[in-house]
Amino acid sequence: MTQNMRRSIGNGVHFLGIQDPKFKTMRISVHFILPLDRETVCANAMLPFLMGRAGGEYPDFTQLSRRLDDLYGAGLNTDAGKIGDAQILSFSITGLSSRYAFMGENMSLELAGMLKGLIFSPALSEGKFREEDIRQEKRQICELIDSDMNDKRLYAKRRCEMLLADGENWGLNPYGTKEGIEAVSPEELTKAWEHMLRTSQVEILAMGDCDASGIEVLFKDAFAHIKREDVFEYRSFPLQKERELRRISETACVAQSKLVMGFQTGINPQDSRMAAAKVMIGMFGGSPTSKLFMNVREKLSLCYYCSTAFSSAKGILYVQSGTESINLKRVEEEVLVQLEKMKAGEFTKEEMLSVKRSMRNSYTSLSDSLSALEGWYFSQILTGSLSTPQEACAAMEAVTEKDITEAAAAVRLDTIFSLIGNGGAQV
Repeated sequence: MTQNMRRSIGNGVHFLGIQDPKFKTMRISVHFILPLDRETVCANAMLPFLMGRAGGEYPDFTQLSRRLDDLYGAGLNTDAGKIGDAQILSFSITGLSSRYAFMGENMSLELAGMLKGLIFSPALSEGKFREEDIRQEKRQICELIDSDMNDKRLYAKRRCEMLLADGENWGLNPYGTKEGIEAVSPEELTKAWEHMLRTSQVEILAMGDCDASGIEVLFKDAFAHIKREDVFEYRSFPLQKERELRRISETACVAQSKLVMGFQTGINPQDSRMAAAKVMIGMFGGSPTSKLFMNVREKLSLCYYCSTAFSSAKGILYVQSGTESINLKRVEEEVLVQLEKMKAGEFTKEEMLSVKRSMRNSYTSLSDSLSALEGWYFSQILTGSLSTPQEACAAMEAVTEKDITEAAAAVRLDTIFSLIGNGGAQV
């Protein structure tokens, strides 16, 4: 495996390549990082979906699909997401290694060239995105927003996140709102695309059996023709606020009530305690041997599920549970009992080793998947560390019982959101 160090190839444009011939495929991704802002979130969110359906060379989806088939069934993926205070617009293409191309094509340049074309030369009419394309993508994104609303487990977590954000932009849905999406005009979208090319932080990653240097040169030349100015630089701002516990509830037509508890941890991605925090969270509720699973779910049978999720960008620990409405208070109380046990060091060495074994397997398996490997390095870029999975694993292995109790001691309950079921059929 050959790793090219992340380096600048333009103002705010960076490239990272990892060449590994053990793969028979490659994955090339371009991530545009922009401020998450309620004024621009909707137009920005539409861009990757709109630009992923057609391009200047492939003016409709049929021709685009035919070209992907010609490239030995290459896969194109676009999406909008968020990390902390940033909105991420992502364009990725996955395809066959040049070694297996029947006609000897340089697949690195073919795939990168197609991705570059979609990004820099989208399908426009009279200098603007086309009305029909916009209409179809508006419908698709509104359906995505609806699907999130209909997934009550996801809805409850997002409501808790919004309450934690307390009006700050990091609590926004990265797809925006249905009303905002419907109101976006072709002119706004065109300006958003131009703004994305000019001002976003850009991270380009090439993974697998690829010609990383060739891909790097191709994108370096492409961005050399863009006047880059007022470039955004991502920074992580963990939630650290002193405030009273807030408790909010809603009712819904669901059979299973949802409880989401949001905790501040006081730990940011650059914190030396991050490895300890991850082990602590795994022991608390992130594994089948965790305290929440073994006690709240199995021993006491208070819920259908009870687990943790961690937003490292904001240093927020979520505990999520699905339970009968009558048990909501008891689940909440027992979660806090188990957290106090973590703070008091009331756990066994075997509990710690079990979570470490699971984490070790996760770190080791990252190198088996291009998408997982890319996800790892992209998240590392955003934390500013660029640790390898092996280095992260070593840091995890060094975590002691004392480190775990200290990480747990910093955890403080901030917000509780309950979605109370009234006996409906949905879950």
